[in-house]
Amino acid sequence: GDRAFALMYDDVAFKDKILAASTSIPWMKKQNFAMQADWAALAALDCQYDPQTGMLTVKRQGVELLVASCDTADGRLEIGAFFTGYLAAIYPSQTARHPDRAPLRLVGDRTGKTRYSDREPVHLSLIAQATLDRLEASVGKSIDVRRFRPNVLLEEVPAWAEFDWVGQEIQLGTARLEITAPINRCLNIDVNPDTGERDIPLLSLLQKHFDRKQTGVLAKVIADGTVAIGDRLIK
Repeated sequence: GDRAFALMYDDVAFKDKILAASTSIPWMKKQNFAMQADWAALAALDCQYDPQTGMLTVKRQGVELLVASCDTADGRLEIGAFFTGYLAAIYPSQTARHPDRAPLRLVGDRTGKTRYSDREPVHLSLIAQATLDRLEASVGKSIDVRRFRPNVLLEEVPAWAEFDWVGQEIQLGTARLEITAPINRCLNIDVNPDTGERDIPLLSLLQKHFDRKQTGVLAKVIADGTVAIGDRLIK
């Protein structure tokens, strides 16, 4: 799933006794959680989650820093403490929505009922590989698709063609989607997904070369289904 777990600032939890007592926190605005857009150096951590065991493994430059369970109280405390300590050693971005350090608490579960997406209701994100190729050609550097964090990467679609689908329905695999809007990008796309450094000013380069700050589109699921690598998109 997409963002089934999140790291919530405990200064948020203390404002509400119900939140403080629960781990299955409902959707909230993302400034209530620690995120890469506010703390770029989070990208330097390689986090691997095993949905079968509920175990989270965190590495940096190949070195294992944490192995803990997302299912047990002790494991969740260990995860919260690790990321609290990590944020204490790095710096927030100038535009951080929650620049103040506070203890972090792991929220969410693997029941499929918790989702901490950017917006409510939950949307998927799609982007064409050709759009990324066009951006690479203009910038003159290799662009890792992880900077844009799409749920679906589309082949055999012309560059920027996904913008033309806004307001239309498409079928992907056996699922039916409605394309709702282009994705407005933030400074997070400037961050190298391996090092956590802001090494390419992609947001300003998008504006310079294409007179826009959007890439990819948002999609709302209107009929459930399954999607697999290689499935065709039908308009």
